[in-house]
Amino acid sequence: MEVLAREVWETRAAAHADRVEEFVGPHLERRRDQVKHPVHDFLFTYYSYRPAQLRRWHPGVGVRLVDGAAAYGGLKGYRTEGADAVVDPGFVVAQRPLVQSLHRLLAATAARPAHFGCFGLHEWAMVYRLDGDETRHDWPLRLGSAGTDEVVESHRIACSHFDAFRFFTPAARPLNTLTPRTDDRPDFEQPGCLHAGMDLYKHAFRLSPMVSSDLVADAFELARDIRIMDMRAAPYDLSGLDLGDGRRWSPIPIETAEGKREYADAQRGFAERGAPLRARLVGECERLLAPGPNSRVAIAR
Repeated sequence: MEVLAREVWETRAAAHADRVEEFVGPHLERRRDQVKHPVHDFLFTYYSYRPAQLRRWHPGVGVRLVDGAAAYGGLKGYRTEGADAVVDPGFVVAQRPLVQSLHRLLAATAARPAHFGCFGLHEWAMVYRLDGDETRHDWPLRLGSAGTDEVVESHRIACSHFDAFRFFTPAARPLNTLTPRTDDRPDFEQPGCLHAGMDLYKHAFRLSPMVSSDLVADAFELARDIRIMDMRAAPYDLSGLDLGDGRRWSPIPIETAEGKREYADAQRGFAERGAPLRARLVGECERLLAPGPNSRVAIAR
């Protein structure tokens, strides 16, 4: 058990809040002003972790927060011991089915070779044979409806991620060479998939507060960068959209050879960034699943 004095954990909690404020603050301002952002809102709407939850720092299992009862005692997954707070071992036991499921998925994904030939066509399949006013985002299609359909029809669609495949239009679903389902993700997930990389954030926050919020924030930053690239390769014309840090949207024209190379190169980079995060999550799952006082739970720190 690691013991953190109050001034230590309060400093870490403040540093974490400052780190994620760069992303949380602008989102809350847009929400207040009822302004939609087709790229960045995704991380706060598709994923269920609320801004307040992302701001909250957790130390993870095996850490005692001295004088932490007032700040953490009422939070899910914690118990108080006098004036201190710790992640409740009983909560960890109750979450065992979730941890086992995530471990199976993450380990299977890590063991599979990465594929880099999908070229982001999942977003194109989501608007295949739709009229312009039927698309999921209130932005025009860069090539128009007919041009978008032609791109889909002239490429091999091989989406391995169920949560992307399930949004394919009815006309596009038979074009996919794979048939991922919600109950067979470990059989399809592969580390080159952009959505599998973004979902590392989801897996991390689902393990909260059992894992450190530093891991959650690292996964969030990866998901943010992947989302930007994902939408640059999507069929939408987002001309002039502000992506932050002085960056403006520019398309990755995956219908061209040059665009395909740019997409695949970026995809490889994200797979390399995601690999150590996935390994950390696998390690955390194994730590949480390890039994007994002499297990890795006791010696991991």
